[in-house]
Amino acid sequence: MIEARRLHILRAVADHRTVTAAAAALYLTPSAVSQQLTALEQETGHRLVERGAKGVRLTPAGEILLSHTHAVLAQLERAEAELAAYGAGEAGTVTVAAFATGIAQVVAPAVARLADSAPGIRIRVQDAEGDASLPMVLDRQVDVAVAVEYRGAPAADDPRLTHVPLYAEPFDAVVPVTHRLADGPEVPLAELAKDPWIGPYPGNPCHDVVVLACENAGFQPRLEHSSDDFRAVVALASADVGVALVPRSALRGMDLTGVVVRPVDGVAPTRRVFAAVRRGAEGHPLIRPVLDALRAAAEDA
Repeated sequence: MIEARRLHILRAVADHRTVTAAAAALYLTPSAVSQQLTALEQETGHRLVERGAKGVRLTPAGEILLSHTHAVLAQLERAEAELAAYGAGEAGTVTVAAFATGIAQVVAPAVARLADSAPGIRIRVQDAEGDASLPMVLDRQVDVAVAVEYRGAPAADDPRLTHVPLYAEPFDAVVPVTHRLADGPEVPLAELAKDPWIGPYPGNPCHDVVVLACENAGFQPRLEHSSDDFRAVVALASADVGVALVPRSALRGMDLTGVVVRPVDGVAPTRRVFAAVRRGAEGHPLIRPVLDALRAAAEDA
């Protein structure tokens, strides 16, 4: 008989590619993870992982078991949801991980809604970039992620997750008031090819949006200054050290002295924001109201 907790460990190893990283995500020791993998191999009668200098990879037998693991764990999530519904689970804590502007745009308004509509649900919020929040959901560190589509992100049909689209927003060009394009109604990205750029670090989903938009305009941005804090990005632009693309919601309430904000000429680069939960958990009586509140907040934003 295969133990479900060992399937959790197998999936974590497949996601993180090393025993050490999987152990850290699961709050276990590497030796405990290795022992559980060995036990799983004994239960199945197959070698499931191969260890090498670059980490761990699944064997063909391991890949077969992983494909079933997604379905088994999703079904267990559904079972927990139905049991919670049967027990009228109307009170409890739901942990939501979201990036800063997502917190302001939809999470905080959703928390306010839930205080009236579902006062028994307590929300704990953690600030995490979109590329960090999805692994946190998969590793069961949080219940809900508010994340951004990015290159390399789990697809909408990923068998491990259920995606709930929330909103899409454009990026605007931010240039110093002395910039040659500051007086125009729009900014053509191609004309910024030779400018120094300010932007998020690689790994931040917004970095991908900026780089892809510039690539589509025919150039690679020369990123001379890096910050994941858009207030810092705008401050640097106001100091006349470069240009930037910033999500529109991040500019709300910000001090824009020294810069000009203009829409991008043509098709604006856009970030698409969604909520994600472990597949099968979307029907849980504590999580379902949170997803509904997030959707409602996004519609009102």
